[in-house]
Amino acid sequence: MPAWTGGLSGVPEGITFDPKTQHPPNPFPDDKIKYTITSKNMADYDALLTDGHKAMLKRVPGFKMNVYQSRRSCTVPKFVQEATKRNATTVELATDGARVAGGNMGTPFPITPSATQLMWNHRLRYVPTRMMRYSRNVPVKADGSYEMISLFQSQLSQWSDSAIERNGGADLYVFRKDTLLAPPALAGVVDLVHEPISGPTALRKLWQYSPGTRRVRRVPDISYDSPGSSSGGMSTVDSLNGFDGPLDRYDWSTVGRRVSLMPYNSYMLVSTKLEALIGRGSLNPDSLRYESHRVWVVEAKLRADQKHAYHRRVLHLDEDTYAILAAELYDGRGRLWRLQETHTINFYHVPVCLPVVETVYDLQGKSGYLASSLINDERPLDVDAQALNPASYAPEAIRSFTIR
Repeated sequence: MPAWTGGLSGVPEGITFDPKTQHPPNPFPDDKIKYTITSKNMADYDALLTDGHKAMLKRVPGFKMNVYQSRRSCTVPKFVQEATKRNATTVELATDGARVAGGNMGTPFPITPSATQLMWNHRLRYVPTRMMRYSRNVPVKADGSYEMISLFQSQLSQWSDSAIERNGGADLYVFRKDTLLAPPALAGVVDLVHEPISGPTALRKLWQYSPGTRRVRRVPDISYDSPGSSSGGMSTVDSLNGFDGPLDRYDWSTVGRRVSLMPYNSYMLVSTKLEALIGRGSLNPDSLRYESHRVWVVEAKLRADQKHAYHRRVLHLDEDTYAILAAELYDGRGRLWRLQETHTINFYHVPVCLPVVETVYDLQGKSGYLASSLINDERPLDVDAQALNPASYAPEAIRSFTIR
């Protein structure tokens, strides 16, 4: 593993880039494939492969992993790095790990082997405070057919807001609004989410606007293993970004740290036309990039008195960002059911590493896969949407900021 030398904290020399009109160009265009892993030679790389990737190589015809030079490109702005240093001595868990008290902006627990604290590092990793983007979700059936779902999304992250002083924890850490633009049968539907930081005593709240009724209604019980919006039934609400929800239904443990092959620096994926990217059984492997990276491996086992579609989860958290880059999801019989991947790039003009596609693969061969958060062929992310404020996310304002 190479040493971390600060990551990419600005537009690299030699790259012309306008963030208002372009996605970030690939800063490593000359990198060549070091080696390719297939079902035939996977035994040679057994120590670097997760169980999910081993299953993909065995079960998905044509799937391969092109491995490139490891580039530890991720970083965050200096003011976030300074906040992380402060958090090391001011943040603590409260309410039996269901809430974070103190601190803001940076990684809450920068020095920890605790599984619960590692998961909070994942959930509260830095993202721009005010962000808007257009994206697509593509549920792909087992026969390779699909229908694209287009969305406009806006998000306000209070944890990332330097103007908020966090004494004991705020009630909310993120507001999110998703407006469906296509297909026509779904166009105009708006989901409004208030995501709490205070754990299971204050679950996420969801409202939905339907153009058919022109009414806003409160939607109950949208958490845990409820089907994810626009996922084609291929994902759960608490699977967004690898894991996004209360921790209380599982017993959490840290397996340890290891070097594994992970999706990373996925700039080729962004520049590939969407139609060329979506394949039968998996995304086009020639557009994917895998690298050796050190990850924290965290295991979640369903508690005996709880219910969830996933009885066991094995999560692989990037050591540099705490983002979940891959996860294995197991059913009630202990069988590997699904593999999640998060493909990220560094939006180096911020700088911050964010997903440019999230995938969920069915490893039992029943329902294809889901590719979500795709920004191919879409306008660039707005990572400084100053017009967004908490009032934008009041239920009565659900139709505002839907299309720009």
